Amino acid sequence: METEYYTPEESKEIAKRYKDLLRESYQTLSEEDKKLIRKAFDVAVDAHKEQRRKSGEPYIFHPIAVAKIVAYDIGLDAVSIAAALLHDVVEDTPITIEEIARDFGDVIAKIVKGLTKISSLSRDTDVSLQAENFRKMLLTLNDDVRVILIKIADRLHNMQTMDAMPTYKQQKIASETLFIYAPLAHRIGLYNIKTELEDLGLKYTEPEQYYAILGKMEESKEEQLQYIKEFSETVKTALDKEKVDYYIKGRPKSIYSIYKKMMAKKIPFEEVYDKFAIRIIYKSTPENEKFLAWKIYSIVTDYFRPNPTRLRDWLSSPKSTGYEALHITVVGPKNKWVEVQIRSERMHEIAEKGYAAHFKYKHGQQNERGIEQWLNRLQEVLEDSEANAVEFVQEFKMNLYADEIFVFTPNGEIKSLPKGATPLDFAFSIHTEVGMHTRGAKVNGKLVPLNYKLRSGEQVEIITAENASPNANWLDYATTTKAIAKIKGALKENRKKIAEEGKEILRRKLKQLKVTLDEKVTNDMVAYFKTKTSQDVFYQMATGEINNQMLKNFVSSRSTASSFFNFFRKKPTIAIAPEKTKDTHDYDMIVFGKDEQVLDYSFSKCCTPIPGDDIFGYIAVNGGSIKVHKKDCPNALSMFSNYAYRIIPAKWIKSTEREYETSIKIIGVDRKGLAAEITNLISHKGIGMNNIQLMSKGGIFEGEITLLVSNTEALNSLLDSLKKLNGVEKVFRE
Repeated sequence: METEYYTPEESKEIAKRYKDLLRESYQTLSEEDKKLIRKAFDVAVDAHKEQRRKSGEPYIFHPIAVAKIVAYDIGLDAVSIAAALLHDVVEDTPITIEEIARDFGDVIAKIVKGLTKISSLSRDTDVSLQAENFRKMLLTLNDDVRVILIKIADRLHNMQTMDAMPTYKQQKIASETLFIYAPLAHRIGLYNIKTELEDLGLKYTEPEQYYAILGKMEESKEEQLQYIKEFSETVKTALDKEKVDYYIKGRPKSIYSIYKKMMAKKIPFEEVYDKFAIRIIYKSTPENEKFLAWKIYSIVTDYFRPNPTRLRDWLSSPKSTGYEALHITVVGPKNKWVEVQIRSERMHEIAEKGYAAHFKYKHGQQNERGIEQWLNRLQEVLEDSEANAVEFVQEFKMNLYADEIFVFTPNGEIKSLPKGATPLDFAFSIHTEVGMHTRGAKVNGKLVPLNYKLRSGEQVEIITAENASPNANWLDYATTTKAIAKIKGALKENRKKIAEEGKEILRRKLKQLKVTLDEKVTNDMVAYFKTKTSQDVFYQMATGEINNQMLKNFVSSRSTASSFFNFFRKKPTIAIAPEKTKDTHDYDMIVFGKDEQVLDYSFSKCCTPIPGDDIFGYIAVNGGSIKVHKKDCPNALSMFSNYAYRIIPAKWIKSTEREYETSIKIIGVDRKGLAAEITNLISHKGIGMNNIQLMSKGGIFEGEITLLVSNTEALNSLLDSLKKLNGVEKVFRE
């Protein structure tokens, strides 16, 4: 240790913290492990010797603290502890990755490189880049999950030691933490760390609320202890009689969860009834765990009346993080509802430590693959996602906190899905190809729509067809990040194929007009039709959005421009390019939400969006008015971080393409094949159908059809055509 850079007191403190690190490690460290950690410690102490934190203390305190969180709270191995000690040396000191690889091997070098990459990127102030950085940070899971785990530990210690920072920095870091790091910790199963990150996040984003709740919790601590004592005394005799080796303790709810409940239900602190839970933790051999848990359940419910709707059996179906426990809500002492969590010591460790404990206890048929499966799914989604960065991070965050449901395949296999998942999400969770060719779904043997919300315990069967493929409506039906990413990819690919066909059509039609399709003509068409890319032009050609007359007008405008140029070329004056005729297909309308509602709005002054920009709506505090911002607005990330509940999806559309739902009624004389003729005619007109009901009785049929039409002209044209069908007597709009 470089004593000239550290005071004797600091040197003593550094040595003490190092010993604590080794002593409190969750994993049993071999002599080899200790040598590796010591080597990393010596390098880090020397490398950071000239650095100080904002508080004035030696910088080395930070890597030691991060390593301690990694060793004890997350419970990782010696390689992770060594990497945590070295996580800042490449970024902040002259030491290179190559030197790390030479001295510590490729694995540690790879982890340190991943951590360095995240740190250097996250300093960027650009919003879209900041969101992209979150994506890149998550992508490091492909290299080594330990990168993410150490990064979470790093973030936790930074949150614990932010007091010396300016307020604006505290708020920024705290917002980021609540936005992505706490949900990540939650999803990986690090519940203790997740709770602390949330509480600290609240401390710096809503300090008044934080300290108010903290003060009231301190005041009610005595009351809680007394309550736990009364509960324990009631069940103690029965548990002791059954020779259960156990202990009972209380777990206060986090400040953040109480705050969220107060906000959601608009109630004061005093009306939040479940401010704490009671845990019964018992010792058991692996084979007796479930048996003992249900035995304890039986004893508790003998004394206290349970709420059957609040039973949570995480024993039979552990969460995807590996979490196992039995949760019951009972009427406890003083006639108050209280949650009781029943766990073995193994389950308790997994709940506390998450990832590391999960693998420590691998044995028998225990479902230890949950976290691995989730990480694999996550990697797949990250690699496939085509979404813009801000949108992606928002979608991803929604999936991090989602509650789980458990459904069954027809073979009886259990599948875990986020709450609110649909058959389409289920199909993609089985296999991408199953999802891609989904034709329909059965739940408990009955046909259901693809947007049906699945419930725990249901059996789901996916009906596939070779010719079935994703359509744009599927994006409204799917909820999981994986399904959405796969559907978007398929739609993009399909659009590409259609565009290729459109290119050939365009080539033929331009040839008839004596124009050769080349790069110059293509670029002129992009400018003329005001599309983003040449692919958009080809696609619109294939779908008929660009018709023959529009094509003739384009060719005419080029020849006019050319004759203008030739006329003026011989004169000593400058040729003036003619002003392009305004395209009638401009983006001229903004719609909001999944339902594409037309709402009142105004443009934000910070980024001034223009037609065609990627945008979102922000519901302002004052009267709920909507401000429209660009997705790469300088304020976007802070809005998404702090006020996600005020964000509403928005997009520019062409009003001529907007579809509206309407219903029509048909009455007539029934005949064979009439229903097919009606549906074929509607399809031929290019009009979508949301619902169709046709009934025949005594030779007379009645039908009601819900349509998606762009305007009254298209609807009237369809009604006229339907009236001409043999057998149709009346057709009218409801």
